Amino acid sequence: MKFVGVVAALLLGAGIALAGWFVGTSLVESRQPLRTVTVKGLSERAVQADLGFWPIRFVATGPSLEAARASLENSESAVRSFLDARGFSEDEIQVQNVLVEDRAAGYNSSSMNDDYRFVLTEDMLVTTSKVSELADASRSVADLLRQGVVFSSDSYSAGASFVFTNINDLKSEMLTEATTRAKETAAQFATESGARVGDIQSANQGVFEILPAVDIPNDRPEKQIDKKVRVVTTITYFLVD
Repeated sequence: MKFVGVVAALLLGAGIALAGWFVGTSLVESRQPLRTVTVKGLSERAVQADLGFWPIRFVATGPSLEAARASLENSESAVRSFLDARGFSEDEIQVQNVLVEDRAAGYNSSSMNDDYRFVLTEDMLVTTSKVSELADASRSVADLLRQGVVFSSDSYSAGASFVFTNINDLKSEMLTEATTRAKETAAQFATESGARVGDIQSANQGVFEILPAVDIPNDRPEKQIDKKVRVVTTITYFLVD
């Protein structure tokens, strides 16, 4: 019986020691730092704007409201004929606003020239998908000047602007490409460090940006028809041995 008891005690001690070894090993492994690598993937596409806007502001003056109105109507007729000749339909042309100013009612009316008492300002907006035609038209305003159309000198009449609206058609393809490039970068880093790429720990798909094709200092980017769509993804991968 004593022998059996001794054997049992030895087995129990060995079991406790073995259990302790497993627990100790698990603690050491759990304290090992996670190996990760954070990389970025870029995707870009050259695109052309698919929608254009051209705000046109012109003015007319006259000694009477009737005379100023007649002058404004002549200018509007000239602008519409100009746009019609370049293929723009009535649906693409809208009158936004007409402002009337009586300078005789102003604080400096004493120095006013009676021939220019009334000033009428009309805002017209052309909205179209014919972006190339719109760009050509906005560069040809001298034709309207020769017909007597007087444009406002403020920023409202700074020419046509262009936007790209079909970004949703590119998102899936570009995100796939950016993710692939990010993984290629991670794989290169892993190879150099003697590891391999594991699962994704975290990912940020980034923000899609629509930028001008050419970055010109102090230029208004919306004036360019040619654009580029850009997205940068940030992904963190586990590295495994």
